[in-house]
Amino acid sequence: MSIDPITLSVIQAGLQQVCDEMDLSFSRAAFSPVIAEANDRSDGIYSAEDGSLIAQGNQGLPVFVGTMQHSTRVLVERIRDGVTPAPKPGDIYIVNDPYLGGTHLMDVRFARPYYRDGEIFCWLSNTGHWPDTGGAVPGGFSASATSVEQEGLRLPPVRLFKEGVLDQEIYQIICSNIRVADQRIGDVQAQAAALKVGEDRLNQLLDRYGDAVVAEAISELRARAAAQMRSYVAQIPEGTHAASAWIDSDGVVDTPLEIRLSVTRTGDSLSFDFTGSSAPCTGPMNSVLATTLSSVYLAMRHIFPEVPISAGAFEPLQVTGYEGTFLDAHYPRPVSGCAAEVSQRIAEAVFAALAPALPDRVTAAPAGSSGNFALGGHDPEKGRDFVMYQISGGGYGGNADHDGLSNGCSTIGISKAPPVEIMEAQFPVLYHHYALHEGSGGAGLHRGGFGLDYAVELRRGEARASFVMDHGRTGPLGALGGRDGTVNKVQVIRDGTVHVPPHLSKEQDIPLAPGDVVHVRTPGGGGYGDPMQRDPAAVAEDVRLGRYTAEQAAELFGVVVTAGGVDRAATGTLRGA
Repeated sequence: MSIDPITLSVIQAGLQQVCDEMDLSFSRAAFSPVIAEANDRSDGIYSAEDGSLIAQGNQGLPVFVGTMQHSTRVLVERIRDGVTPAPKPGDIYIVNDPYLGGTHLMDVRFARPYYRDGEIFCWLSNTGHWPDTGGAVPGGFSASATSVEQEGLRLPPVRLFKEGVLDQEIYQIICSNIRVADQRIGDVQAQAAALKVGEDRLNQLLDRYGDAVVAEAISELRARAAAQMRSYVAQIPEGTHAASAWIDSDGVVDTPLEIRLSVTRTGDSLSFDFTGSSAPCTGPMNSVLATTLSSVYLAMRHIFPEVPISAGAFEPLQVTGYEGTFLDAHYPRPVSGCAAEVSQRIAEAVFAALAPALPDRVTAAPAGSSGNFALGGHDPEKGRDFVMYQISGGGYGGNADHDGLSNGCSTIGISKAPPVEIMEAQFPVLYHHYALHEGSGGAGLHRGGFGLDYAVELRRGEARASFVMDHGRTGPLGALGGRDGTVNKVQVIRDGTVHVPPHLSKEQDIPLAPGDVVHVRTPGGGGYGDPMQRDPAAVAEDVRLGRYTAEQAAELFGVVVTAGGVDRAATGTLRGA
């Protein structure tokens, strides 16, 4: 049987729509702002044979592309080996074990078998960031953790729903190990409901086109994605392209960690070799293998966004050299920073290596931090405990065509910061300001975008603040002569005294009282190209809008901006302001 191109395209769009509707259902039904407002979640369809990715929602986090594929594969293998009980219709497995194809413990994955005629046709799976899974600090971002047990409750694949019914015994075990447990049922039911929506929509698709036609389309789409990725890989000059990216510290030992990468194109395949990267670290900046692989995949998605999201797109990409490094964490290494921070630095290394080879495709480095700020405490006015998780973006890197986006989401996903109004309504906090981090974009022919500058005050009760961020020591890398973006900056003002974390943007258990303020300024993106080649009129406009001062314009771009005009210092050419 040979499927015609029109039917193939319709089925491809149909599979995508199934995932998009699961994403939408999950966010609309969830309780926690990090899911309902920030959309820190993802849904997808995976192969019954090996867990490979069939389709994922356009609005889901790209970093979950590889991790959910790996996690589903591990689940399938454990069922085949008899380690995990075999499913029945209506069963839903829950798992957050990072060493079994995950990220950090807060990213909780559900997986539901999808049946046709009594056989598993595929798996439906999703991941949602829970605001707390227990551990040493509210929110799970323990900057000083030295083992995974300090980061929270670790769950192997178990059936949380059995034939559609929530297992109260397992659920009570979970609730007994996490904070604000009474609020989790809303997220749990939303996550399960999203998978049911996926089942209903898949039924409609398969009933219309037939199981055999859809199965053939899935196989053909995977082959075409692989062929398309190979065609793009062939655009990269043959040879080896090398770069390094650095993590400030692991939160425990104040020494930078290096991601050393060599990217080699041979024919229509591309290898990513991490040999020489830093050894496993003491603190929580280790990355599990699934996250490391997924970080490479998402970097290539940024470079070649035309390639469909499918397991086939990953086939021409080989990743090696991670053994014995902090990019291949094993139990009991702590990993809370792996998906939110290390993954972005891996992508940054890919961008830096390939920018000279693909100057029209690759951007300078983006902010490269999810700005993980967790605040947990007690609200006396509402008479309940709370865990607030603030995610924030930063500037994107400049590129061959234009300046970088300001206050964009993190590299690993499209999750957005929850609205200030929602946060103030949910938690006992008050935002003093929420604005651009002016001057933070790296200078270049096309400058980097600007980061975020916000200050939030605890209004009542007591709380503890924890941070796992990065790029506090060095800013996001510029490309092709562009300057690096400005570093991440964290300050805690307690009783009028300014406290800066010893690890710059990593610390835990900082006690806050009413009136204390947390001030965060996220990084700007790296600049692209020679700053001295930037259009003086564009520099003047940035100065007019307050993005740079006149002094910064002169220093960074060689442009003197005055009330009388704009002077390119290098040429003495005067232009009207």
